[in-house]
Amino acid sequence: MSRIAIITDDPGWHGQQLRLAFADRGFDGEFISLTECRFAVAPGRLPVILPGFEHALPDAVFVRGVPGGTLEEVVLYLDILHALKLMNVPVYNDGRAIERSVDKGMTSFLLHRAGLPTPPTWILRNTEEALAIAETELKNGHHLISKPLFGSQGEGIRRLEKTTDLIWLTAGGGVYYLQRFVHCSGDGFSDHRVFVINGQSVAAMRRRGKSWLNNVAQGASCEWIDADSEMARLAVEATRTLGMDYSGVDIMLDKEGCYTIIEVNSIPAWKGLQSVCDVNIADLLADDLIGRCLKTQRPRLAAETA
Repeated sequence: MSRIAIITDDPGWHGQQLRLAFADRGFDGEFISLTECRFAVAPGRLPVILPGFEHALPDAVFVRGVPGGTLEEVVLYLDILHALKLMNVPVYNDGRAIERSVDKGMTSFLLHRAGLPTPPTWILRNTEEALAIAETELKNGHHLISKPLFGSQGEGIRRLEKTTDLIWLTAGGGVYYLQRFVHCSGDGFSDHRVFVINGQSVAAMRRRGKSWLNNVAQGASCEWIDADSEMARLAVEATRTLGMDYSGVDIMLDKEGCYTIIEVNSIPAWKGLQSVCDVNIADLLADDLIGRCLKTQRPRLAAETA
């Protein structure tokens, strides 16, 4: 049976959904962690060693999770993904896409450079400058969001509403990431998650937060929506700008009635979205990977490859 490596440290619900989808299509999905992968650069053997794939590389790799760690550890994990792609193993999403999206600063820069609407953002190291920016924004009536440069599911995010909140302004890993807070339209707190696969919006939902954080992991409720043409266009363009096979794009409708892209996720969860939509997202992902990346099977590299 053809084999697909599912990169994850915690298979959970998402991993099982992917494994079932691949099995239905005749592929064996095997979970591996990047923490257990390594290089062995020597003649007569595969230079990239994946547990369970010591004698032949997988037909494809589905990236469901990249662990955190030191700079050196994260570079190693991404180097593994880059190397696999250079060895003609389809990597979905690949290392470059992961790099662009896991770094919120680069995401903001690339979205702005592409002319896509995203909140004013500042990324810097100097504490005095960060405080000056925050004070100016607050004096001008704008709230601010302070985020870790790397992070997900709403963890480590703070909202600064008044000057006394500046005591909470901290640098994540020595870097300040400050973003103007976007007030959503209507009552309460909400935003939209649009799931994009291969340049198409396939499902969308409205997330209603218990507070200004709208992440499902932080207790937000989910409601299916039919994304309008502008919302879908922005999600597709953001995904294309960051070079992703698939993504979860967070978009907010602000009080002026304009859409703003808040975040683009290259390893998005979809359990909440799946609970309110009538398409099987794991099936769509499996179909896209197999249909586009494995339509013409490459020769599988054997261990004796030099």
